[in-house]
Amino acid sequence: MTLRQFISTSILRAAISIVVLSASVPASAQKFFSFQKDSVPVFRGFAASFDLVGAGLMALSDNGQYEGALRINLHDEWFPIVEAGLGKANHDDEVTKIHYKTSAPYFRIGIDKNLLKDKHGPYRLYGGLRYAFTSYKVDIARQGLQDPVWQWDADFGIKDAKCSYHWLEAVVGVDAQIVGPVHLGWSVRYKRRIAHSEEGEFGNTWYVPGFGKFGDTRLGGTFNVIIDI
Repeated sequence: MTLRQFISTSILRAAISIVVLSASVPASAQKFFSFQKDSVPVFRGFAASFDLVGAGLMALSDNGQYEGALRINLHDEWFPIVEAGLGKANHDDEVTKIHYKTSAPYFRIGIDKNLLKDKHGPYRLYGGLRYAFTSYKVDIARQGLQDPVWQWDADFGIKDAKCSYHWLEAVVGVDAQIVGPVHLGWSVRYKRRIAHSEEGEFGNTWYVPGFGKFGDTRLGGTFNVIIDI
């Protein structure tokens, strides 16, 4: 089974599961997925946001990302969201002397739910889920090596190696209105890889756009400036 077939099959199975569960879950669970009944309309507009954490990492370190998001406000309770960004890394390992470079876009799609009882207040506490994907290329090089026998240069490098990465994120965050349409918010995220094709003859890539450094980025976070549209 190819990666594309695996993803399509997984999405189809998830959709079927949701339909089956919606018909069989008890009334209390169905209430969780419904809207509060009041005079507030279901559609409440859009919001655009920009993450300051990734931009700060980009400015102060050798990796980071520029990330923005667009979300729909449904009754101040449910928030379908699309996040997109550009992740970059230009890293020299002090121990191995290996140089690693990549730059690529990434995308997330998901939904958040406002968990507060007062759905229409200026503050929100939400939980949500994301599906994320990136397709990227990496350059890996090691210079300054010498053959131990013949003493000639034995530099090596990989150029434009194609990789892809799929993962899920569980999200918990807060959102507070500051003035008018301006909000500030932060989130904590737990990430879980579900499929990948970055392991080849060069092993794991050092940095995955949107996911972070390989091996130690199960937890992440954002700090967002949000503008209601």
